Amino acid sequence: MIHRLSIKTRSRIEFQNITRAVQEVVDSSHIESGVCYLFVPHTTAAVILNEQADPSVVEDIAAQLEAIAPQHGDYRHSEGNAPAHIKSSLLGSSEMVLVDDGRLVLGTWQGIFFCEFDGPRSRSLLVKIVQDNR
Repeated sequence: MIHRLSIKTRSRIEFQNITRAVQEVVDSSHIESGVCYLFVPHTTAAVILNEQADPSVVEDIAAQLEAIAPQHGDYRHSEGNAPAHIKSSLLGSSEMVLVDDGRLVLGTWQGIFFCEFDGPRSRSLLVKIVQDNR
């Protein structure tokens, strides 16, 4: 079964920590061991694993992505959101997180972030939990 998390973003570029929401999906699955697949079905958004203890980390990531693909660059894409497509391509539309003892297996400081690059918008994150057959 695929679960759809609804995400509302409030700004053009935004990193939302969604770790708790994804863990709630794992909890509702009652799976003790397996894999949690995360997929963003949007071309101007992404999902990443990174540090959640210090919010300046995602601020630094956002600033460097803006330096790589500035909002007002020389782009051919006429809709005005070319930099959002570039940023989402750099970070990626999917992640995979192991599940053990019913918990997401993340490093001490790691969290899961939904990355918005063309907001504000209503977005979705698809989550699929697959049980280990052992």
